Amino acid sequence: MDALDLLLNRRSASRLTAPAPSGKVLQNIINAGMRAPDHGALQPWRFVIVENDGLTRFSHLLKSAAEKDGLDEKAIEKATLAPMRAPQIITVIADYKESAKVPKWEQIVSAGCAVHAMQMAALAQGFNGIWRTGPWTEHAAVRHAFGCAENDQIVGFLYLGTPQLKSNTQVIPADSAAFVSYF
Repeated sequence: MDALDLLLNRRSASRLTAPAPSGKVLQNIINAGMRAPDHGALQPWRFVIVENDGLTRFSHLLKSAAEKDGLDEKAIEKATLAPMRAPQIITVIADYKESAKVPKWEQIVSAGCAVHAMQMAALAQGFNGIWRTGPWTEHAAVRHAFGCAENDQIVGFLYLGTPQLKSNTQVIPADSAAFVSYF
């Protein structure tokens, strides 16, 4: 699949199984994230790979946070099982750098571009994933566990693995007319 086909036909995969990317494939995914647009060459991101026993530790963290927040049993179970949806999760953190020229929002967008680049690199190498966010990205216990400073932001959890379901359906491009105007 060439680069344009990859971009035009990208689909997230939420049902993932082992194997997860490793070795050179994983390094390519990280390197793709490192090539995200980066005004000021600040490299405003950090990547924390969660796999193997780390998935269990992340599960315990989310369960504990859900219990301390007084969530109901269904929400606690959902939190506990969330890390087990894939064999690997890359937590992407916008690692804010004080800059007179590059505002915080731009650094967050840059980290978001890194997530997209990493997902595309995974797809290009036969893996896939899904970019998840939600309230855990802002939860104090999760932020602390991932070493976030006050101005850092978790921009997402990139769940990666081997898709359980193979899609033979070509993605039909949406009509872009409603989203485009000219000045």
